[in-house]
Amino acid sequence: MTAPAPRSAYIHIPFCHRRCFYCDFAVVPLGDQADASGGPGSRSIALYLEQLLEEISLSPAGPPLATVYIGGGTPSLLTPLQVGQVLKALRRRFGLQSGAEISLEMDPASFGRLDLDALTQQGVNRVSLGGQSFDDAVLASLGRRHRRADLLEACAWLQAAVVQGRLASWSLDLIRNLPDQTDAAWADQLEQALASKAPHLSIYDLSLEPGTVFSRLEQRGDLQMPDEDGAADRIAATSERLSRAGYCRYEISNFALPGHASRHNRVYWSGAGWWGFGLGATSAPWGERLARPRTRESYADWLKEQRLRGPDRSLVQATASPLSLEDRLLVGLRRHEGVDLMRQAGCCGWSAADCRRWLPLLEQRWEPFRQTGLMQCHGSRWRLSDPLGMAVSNAVLVELVAWWEEVSVDAVPSASSAGL
Repeated sequence: MTAPAPRSAYIHIPFCHRRCFYCDFAVVPLGDQADASGGPGSRSIALYLEQLLEEISLSPAGPPLATVYIGGGTPSLLTPLQVGQVLKALRRRFGLQSGAEISLEMDPASFGRLDLDALTQQGVNRVSLGGQSFDDAVLASLGRRHRRADLLEACAWLQAAVVQGRLASWSLDLIRNLPDQTDAAWADQLEQALASKAPHLSIYDLSLEPGTVFSRLEQRGDLQMPDEDGAADRIAATSERLSRAGYCRYEISNFALPGHASRHNRVYWSGAGWWGFGLGATSAPWGERLARPRTRESYADWLKEQRLRGPDRSLVQATASPLSLEDRLLVGLRRHEGVDLMRQAGCCGWSAADCRRWLPLLEQRWEPFRQTGLMQCHGSRWRLSDPLGMAVSNAVLVELVAWWEEVSVDAVPSASSAGL
């Protein structure tokens, strides 16, 4: 089955004030004095934008984009005019659909109300605010630059922009299950998030990534992470509290009031393709993923190769490998609606005979989760229950990976062209 042409793009802006203690993203710290008005780092940003705009211009063309997500790093370190340049390049190469969702990640300490006004004039209509916590001591322990007062001010600006019709929506990021975090402390964070009136909440559990400050502290025994049972209880309590407040959990980490789910987020978890641009960015327009180099020097070298030899094979529909069934199921299970096994297998070219032979083996692995209420099954559609199943999703995914290894060894004939 031919994959539909991608209508979404992710743009990576790597610059930030400083690297947070949990961060392993591809970022370029500029120092605490960097800002979007020509301060320290402005030359580095300008040079990077030249490269980014060139990459966009070298991309295979496609239909008009329905969603654009500018992430980082701290994209709000760019001036509004620079953000406008990026959107202009996308418009020139692909076009932007009328009503396209254009999201920008912003740090509470990196913009003012006038900056927000100028960004909306450039076309930004959705903001993802990296708040992480309303507690000053916690923010300091995370290595964040902003404080609670900055976050409250930014939330007020964003909500006012929605009320006034200048923004369509905005989202607040929070980190849960931090070292030494109590149930009461987390419950207080949730109440403050609800008081901000953010129509969308992205809530992530702290993970210790290799090479980060937190990872080194944990290895030395200087970081006490929550136990698994306590962490799962807080995940379940989060879903229950937000459900009572009217939020729908449409993906494991994302909650939204009606009409405020991120269209761009849903692209990732639906198995649809997207373009990616910039240092460290990942693209998957036709299924196969391509990660750009994570340093400025290697990104410049990679871009030179694109200029001389043409787009990478993964960016061209005729030469890219399609998304495998395993990947479709891994990402699809994160969604509230789960996955339809028969439909997804059919999208990967599986025959009816292959489906009858192999899919029941996966259902057998998942059956214990259904019996304990962690999963629900309706026909060939399986989904994680909320909140209990989503709180222990890794156990379900482990069984999926084990099943896929079994399928791969026996090599389903009709699936060999779908990523086996």
